[in-house]
Amino acid sequence: MSTAVNKLKVAANQLSARQTPSELGFKDTDELEPFVGTLGQERAVGAIQFGVAMQRSGYNIYVMGESGTGRTSYVRHYLKSEAKRMEEPSDWAYVNNFDIARSPSVLQLPAGTGQVLQADFDKLIDGLLDTFPAAFEHPTYQQRKSIIERNFNKSYDLAIDLVEQEALRRNIALFREAGSLTFAPMSEGKAMDETEFARLPDEERERFNNDITELETLLNDELAELPQWKRESSEELRKLNHDTIDKALEPLIKPLKKKYSKHKDVLNYLASMKQDLHKVVVEILAEERAIESRDDGSKRAQLEEQYAPNIVVGHKKKAPAPVVFESHPSYKNLFGRVEYAAEMGALITSYRQICPGSLHKANGGYLVIEAAKLLDEPFVWEALKRALKEEQLKIESPAAELGLVNTITLTPDDIPLNVKVILIGSRQIYYLLQELDPDFHEMFRVLVDFDGYLERTPDTIHAFARLLKTRADDEAYPALTSQAVARMVEHSSRLAEHRGHLSAHIGNLFDLLAEADFIRSMAKGRKITHHHINKALEAKAERTSRVSKEIQKEMLEGSILIDTEGTAIGKINGLTVLAVGDTSFGSPARITAAVYPGSQGIVDIEREVQLGQAIHSKGVMILTGYLGARYAQHFPLAISASLAMEQSYGYIDGDSASLAELCCLISALTEIPINQGLAITGSINQHGQVQAIGGVNEKIEGFFDLCQARGLSESQGVIIPASNVRNLMLKPEIQDAVRAKQFTVYAVSEVEEALEILCGIKPGKLNSRGKYPKGTINYRVLERLKEIAELAKDSH
Repeated sequence: MSTAVNKLKVAANQLSARQTPSELGFKDTDELEPFVGTLGQERAVGAIQFGVAMQRSGYNIYVMGESGTGRTSYVRHYLKSEAKRMEEPSDWAYVNNFDIARSPSVLQLPAGTGQVLQADFDKLIDGLLDTFPAAFEHPTYQQRKSIIERNFNKSYDLAIDLVEQEALRRNIALFREAGSLTFAPMSEGKAMDETEFARLPDEERERFNNDITELETLLNDELAELPQWKRESSEELRKLNHDTIDKALEPLIKPLKKKYSKHKDVLNYLASMKQDLHKVVVEILAEERAIESRDDGSKRAQLEEQYAPNIVVGHKKKAPAPVVFESHPSYKNLFGRVEYAAEMGALITSYRQICPGSLHKANGGYLVIEAAKLLDEPFVWEALKRALKEEQLKIESPAAELGLVNTITLTPDDIPLNVKVILIGSRQIYYLLQELDPDFHEMFRVLVDFDGYLERTPDTIHAFARLLKTRADDEAYPALTSQAVARMVEHSSRLAEHRGHLSAHIGNLFDLLAEADFIRSMAKGRKITHHHINKALEAKAERTSRVSKEIQKEMLEGSILIDTEGTAIGKINGLTVLAVGDTSFGSPARITAAVYPGSQGIVDIEREVQLGQAIHSKGVMILTGYLGARYAQHFPLAISASLAMEQSYGYIDGDSASLAELCCLISALTEIPINQGLAITGSINQHGQVQAIGGVNEKIEGFFDLCQARGLSESQGVIIPASNVRNLMLKPEIQDAVRAKQFTVYAVSEVEEALEILCGIKPGKLNSRGKYPKGTINYRVLERLKEIAELAKDSH
């Protein structure tokens, strides 16, 4: 092997970034101080502090970052701490609008007043039930009522007596029966029946009939003012009732007026309620209608339905500003709703059926919502923007607006809205909203961006150790040894896919710590050690390894064709990453190429059958650009070639196979065999430079596991981009194999470096005459392309 190739080998100590426990400066985490704050997110912390402090309209907050970075827990903790410094939030209550029942009125009250007001109205209703009908049974009331009735009866009786005297003078009787007055002729002091009347002479009968007619006219004249007497009597009775109710209500309402003298809305409501009570007391509480009288329970229910305030938002006195986390931001959960009850087959409602939403509860404070869930709900996004713009909270029903509810609805008074909304979501959602919704930036001016990684420095490592100590204390775990912390640091860098970074996905690390403590408790260990961390990692890998083991088994059995020794033309081992659930693993895949004369160019079989996605197809198309720029400057590039990733039956995306595909294509073109003990990954540009790819650790380990299962040899290894060396955090077995020279990791920057490793032949450089040395890879490629171009020319 040439010296140039040896220089491309990655040393064993570069395959991972181990953390030495002695460098941590402690034996276990009991020696450390707890960690307060958020780890390594200074930019995000500064942004949220600004967003919370800025009180101008439109400065709502979007918290951006990946799940598990601690963004939600930090936002929750910070908002609750800031809420203690803010003004007390208001209580809000809906009350009956006696003029327009469909439009309930709203009361704004100081914090803690809502519950007090509700209790006061409960006492008021008790007082009403105790006062009425007792107030109408008072002797003074009964006496005045009797006088009114006597005065009416006296006028009536005087009129009747006058008519009756005139009737007796004419020998005619006046009868009062069932509320009606009738006349009858008399004979010898007794009323005549019809037979007796018929026997009278015609002249006498005629006289009686004339007299009765005159008496009826007299009666009508005397009772002409009866409606007026009745009106006057009823008016006097109403005034008596009004005065009696007023006098009875005064000791009930006066204390409330005094207590709430500084609350104009409450005073106005008490005045309106008192006015309405004059009607309700007579209809519900008086005993005038004994047959229809109801028990106190039903009376209380009706009074509560009509007068008791509906406290939609209540706080304790001196309460901090509310911090509300809405996990299900549906329309009704955010904006509130009006409920209905079925009565006699119809749906009815009232101000007592108004239910608050999260915006009501968060008013005067903060509302936190997951952006993805918010955008999934119909009508909600536009309604939220409208509420924030207008600074008004309306209770509306989208179904009613669309005509889907055919019943009476309420239109409650709007509530002034003063809330800061914090959306928590991914970067993709943020950029989509920025692009598609012109209002988004105006409404959410503050971006809080949580990093996915932290710089791995001594300071951050020490802070990370303190964070682990705090988590252990919070969860009642025992201390971690320095070896355990070192192993957690290494695993964090593995999650970050960078030897110089720590993962900001603290949630995943806390899960690992919990699993390690479970293993410790089963083994009855006193402290969490690196052995417990390793066993927890092994256990998780075992739980999620079914698919990867099945694929490796098929490779070992020969169902999936992957060679790990020997050489072959037009065949190469690519490296892929497969994701299953929350885990991913590497798996080698055979790539083949076939070249023949023609003008079709390079055909991507995956794209042709619609399995190759856009980025993969882009990588294949770059191959044509590389071949043309490197070799076809003096003749046309006239080849036909096909590339395929063998035994793949799903969608393929990404350009990390483009380096492998180019090497395989050149092998097929020049008929130079490729070492099958090597696997390769990397993307290229049109100038042949090798570019970094993702998942490098999983890819290397996937091929290593297959080679180890078949038996390691000195000819096996992987080729990766040089720019990916910084991402290496490989498991110790690979480091041991590299030290034992049973496995090799090569890092390349140019396509030609990879070709020399794979084929064992120098690529060759242009000499002073612009020629490649004979026998080199480039020479053979150039000659073969010339030959194919000549064949194409002859065919025309």
